[in-house]
Amino acid sequence: MDKSVKDTILNIMKSTTDIAIIGGGLTGSLMAMAAANNGFSVSIIDATGAKKRKDPDFDGRSYAMAMSSGRMLKALGLWGDLETGAQPIHDIKVTDGAVGEQPSPFFLHFDKYGLDEGPMGHMIEDRHLRSTIQRRLLDTKNITYLGGRRVDNQTTQTTTSMVTLDDGGQVHARLVICADGRNSPSAKRAGVTYTGWNYSQSALVCALEHEYSHNGFAYQHFMPPGPLAILPLKDNRCSIVWTETAENARSIMAMNKGAYLDVLRPRFGDFLGEIKLVGERFFYPLDMSIANSFIAERIAVIGDAAHGMHPIAGQGLNAGMRDIAALAQLCQEAKDRGEDFGSQAVLARYQEWRRFDATALTLTVDALNRLFSNDNSILRNLRTIGMGVVNLLPSIKRTFIREAAGVRGNLPDLMR
Repeated sequence: MDKSVKDTILNIMKSTTDIAIIGGGLTGSLMAMAAANNGFSVSIIDATGAKKRKDPDFDGRSYAMAMSSGRMLKALGLWGDLETGAQPIHDIKVTDGAVGEQPSPFFLHFDKYGLDEGPMGHMIEDRHLRSTIQRRLLDTKNITYLGGRRVDNQTTQTTTSMVTLDDGGQVHARLVICADGRNSPSAKRAGVTYTGWNYSQSALVCALEHEYSHNGFAYQHFMPPGPLAILPLKDNRCSIVWTETAENARSIMAMNKGAYLDVLRPRFGDFLGEIKLVGERFFYPLDMSIANSFIAERIAVIGDAAHGMHPIAGQGLNAGMRDIAALAQLCQEAKDRGEDFGSQAVLARYQEWRRFDATALTLTVDALNRLFSNDNSILRNLRTIGMGVVNLLPSIKRTFIREAAGVRGNLPDLMR
């Protein structure tokens, strides 16, 4: 090939942008939108590709969006497309027990009257959230979507980082954001290390259709192998996140639908009447990982790439959205002051704002799982007493409710 032609092709394959985001899942995509809304040019590199992201079929996966996360979706202009299919969470009931036993008479009940602002959160189906975000990504002028491409390498220079793709393309950016999941390969290439462990537990995820209305109630039922979350969806359906030992989960997942429901029913109970499976069933081994640093040179780490936590409280995506809101705000403030928004000074502010909070939340969730996922009689008695006491103290309950709704602490502007 003539050298001039080759140089021309290579130049076409190079692009320059303010921010490059590695990972096109929910966290990476929302980060792209938040940055683009602030006037930054963004390139998002998504190994999965747009076609799968826009799949409209119901598969049972859903997300519990805290109140603060809902505010952020509104600020980004997404809520209008999501509100019709979003199920408000009005009440949360927390119980402790075992299969074949009546739940403890002592339980926690967080109700909608604990907040003045509205429901504690909303359940949003993955198919609605994913496809809505994907459409908006493709329609936003200052976002370049690089779907179906993977990152081969990344290098950092004084004022820019260069991301090399598997097709030979290059993206040059002032800031690279790693949003490619737990134990992020892109963060590790930048020198970020992780602390974490496996839980010897797995989550079984599915959706059920049931006979009676759930009335906007969410349930968290703790059992010795792990918690069972029953989360309300629209149209007499609910999303199930069912934690079992890894060995049990593999066996249950291998069963046909009838046998699967036979195992679930004694855990689920009959308070919603007859139940049946809708959509697909999923299976996820559970672990915990925390990035020992949320930043490197011209690198910021967000979402599961920064803090992968147990799903016991449904806080994983919400914590990632707080990362996004904080980082977007700090980059915007730096830009307005004429600072280099990808500099270590700016990134250090992001780490100071988010790392302690995210690490504390991850370890709290870990401690809750260890406290409740056992059949120790002493711990069971302590749990029973603790839930009974908290349930009788409105001020403490209100604190817990506001924490779950994500409206405590130093909130970024997108979540106010």
